[in-house]
Amino acid sequence: MSTASIQFAQFAPALPEIFVLVMVSLILVIDAAVDDSKRYLAYVLSLVTLAGAAYLTAHNLSTMPVLALGGLFIDDPLSDVLKLFLYLTVAVVLVYSRDYLTERGLYKGEFFVLALFALLGMMVMVSASHFLTLYLGLELLSLSLYAMVALQRDSSVATEAAMKYFVLGALASGMLLYGMSMVYGVTGSLALGDMAIALQDGTDLRIPLVFGVVFIVAGLAFKLGAVPFHMWVPDVYHGAPTAMTLFIGSAPKIAAFAFVVRILGQGLESQVTEWRDMLVILAVLSMAVGNIAAIAQTNLKRMLAYSTISHMGFMLLGILAGSQNGYGSAMFYVLVYALMSLGSFGMILLLSRGGFESDRLEDFKGLNRRSPWLAFLMLLLMFSMAGVPPTVGFYAKLAVLQSVVEIGYVWLAVAAVLFSLVGAFYYLRIVKLMYFDTPHDTTPITISPDIRVIMSANGLAVLAVGILPQPLMAVCMHAIGASF
Repeated sequence: MSTASIQFAQFAPALPEIFVLVMVSLILVIDAAVDDSKRYLAYVLSLVTLAGAAYLTAHNLSTMPVLALGGLFIDDPLSDVLKLFLYLTVAVVLVYSRDYLTERGLYKGEFFVLALFALLGMMVMVSASHFLTLYLGLELLSLSLYAMVALQRDSSVATEAAMKYFVLGALASGMLLYGMSMVYGVTGSLALGDMAIALQDGTDLRIPLVFGVVFIVAGLAFKLGAVPFHMWVPDVYHGAPTAMTLFIGSAPKIAAFAFVVRILGQGLESQVTEWRDMLVILAVLSMAVGNIAAIAQTNLKRMLAYSTISHMGFMLLGILAGSQNGYGSAMFYVLVYALMSLGSFGMILLLSRGGFESDRLEDFKGLNRRSPWLAFLMLLLMFSMAGVPPTVGFYAKLAVLQSVVEIGYVWLAVAAVLFSLVGAFYYLRIVKLMYFDTPHDTTPITISPDIRVIMSANGLAVLAVGILPQPLMAVCMHAIGASF
């Protein structure tokens, strides 16, 4: 085999990442060269980039893990499935956001470039098999999100949210890096596979290892928005323009799941007894604080922010099980959550108009009289968030609860069900406002045909996948089983 063939074989698994990077650079140059009347080029090219990356990923689906780039990068079924969902999620975000951004003067290349750079960071996180690659992807994602939150320069609320996000994000990154350095000191390797082998044989450096795991879990909890590292979530979700909130609340959660599973499930699998107890505490606190605090909110974005915290607590239930079934259930949960989050924040975008953010609960009063179809879609989304059958949210919660019961944590499953019942109150309150209250605003709701079609598909998918969850669950279980 020639040297060129060997080099291509090393880079082939990373072709989607390389393609996205080239296209982002191209969009950056083109956007700088065109006038305001042709800003749509960045939007179109971004969708083309997502379609091209999806083709490259689907064309080279792996059946077993393949290491590349000197062990820094891994291409396996888990990364392939998560990347395809990332492309779909980001594409839906861009379509939903188009009219909103245009009305507020934000329909510029900067938003699309930052979104694609964030996507590139997520792709790297999903395919990382080394601490350096994980951290590189995380920082690329984080820096892009900080800039996206602050993109509306004349908004003091958005600027304040970006500053909070940046300062707390830097603190969490430092904790994560410190934990990684301690684990490296114990194992002598930054590669997840080598680290797992070293830890299986046991180590005399028990205390540094435990401290390293604690710092890593704390850093991961911040990225997920789990209690007590959740303080940034409500402020950032509320302060950022809704298009940015939609992005932050959907795709990065998929990447964060991959980040957690790569580190805890692959690199630190032998230390499951250490990190499981911490995840139990994080999960219980997240479900408690998230569901109880959401009841008091009058702003829908803040309510959904606390809802996110509680949902991340549920996802942690699957991960703390430490089994293939648990990881598969958590993966199913995070994909379903991304779908529900897209629809919920997307509905706020659709009801917003120039100079008016439709993000208060009272803005949804009487929605059924203004648009029965949109009210029905929002009802499906709220039912799914609450875990009401036959929507997919019910099956997602059931799957993670089963994985917890399997390891003997019945009390934890009971607690999760009780907190879920508390959460049902504020979701069903939205339904009550839409169907039983008189609308304050009777302005007709005008939506572009393509956005209406995608929103309809988004809402109906919550019902369809809930009725037939087996195909998606089978994909998740296969991806986890073939990658671990």
